Amino acid sequence: MTFFEQLLDGTRQSRESLVTIPIIQDCLQGKVTLPAYAAFLREAYHHVSHTVPLMHACRARIPERLAWMRAEIDEYIEEETGHDAWILNDLRALGDDPDAVRRAGPGPQTEVMVAYAYDTISRRNPVGFFGMVHVLEGTSVTLALNAADQIQRALGLPASAFSYLRSHGTLDQAHTAHFAELMNRLDSAEDQSAVIHAANMFYRLYGAIFRALPRAQPQEEAA
Repeated sequence: MTFFEQLLDGTRQSRESLVTIPIIQDCLQGKVTLPAYAAFLREAYHHVSHTVPLMHACRARIPERLAWMRAEIDEYIEEETGHDAWILNDLRALGDDPDAVRRAGPGPQTEVMVAYAYDTISRRNPVGFFGMVHVLEGTSVTLALNAADQIQRALGLPASAFSYLRSHGTLDQAHTAHFAELMNRLDSAEDQSAVIHAANMFYRLYGAIFRALPRAQPQEEAA
């Protein structure tokens, strides 16, 4: 079994628990409200805006024995730059003020997830950050494109309100094979354990963000 297969196996329960969160199931069934989608995008902005800074922090703390990872992280940094701007554009298409979103700051669940990511890099094993990459990219591939179609159909929103979900979902499909190759190069049991532990934690922390989103029934069902 490759390490990537071990990672999938070691996080299966956490991954399945995330997908069963009621608001995620609502989205996949087209039962979502505009406030819920807007709230999701606001929280996404406040963690996605840290993706590149987190990658820079991870790169700076990668030990010499893993020096080969620095070029891989540089590639991730190049590809992830500007994704937070996609989210602000989507929010603008929904009628939100991007400056107000920036000033408002994240909800507590998002703040804790971001803080845990920085803590993993600075205090634990920086390689554990790839547990977060695994969770966010894997969830995006599994859910983003399907959710975008369902939400747009349910709410009648323009395509301009879905650049983050659709672009990120498509990009992360391409990233999956590369991420597997990257993980399979990790041959230290300590590094492997750090990634699996962090991934399980990030499934919990990311799930907490979804659980905190408003989950009102669509207006036509509530009537």
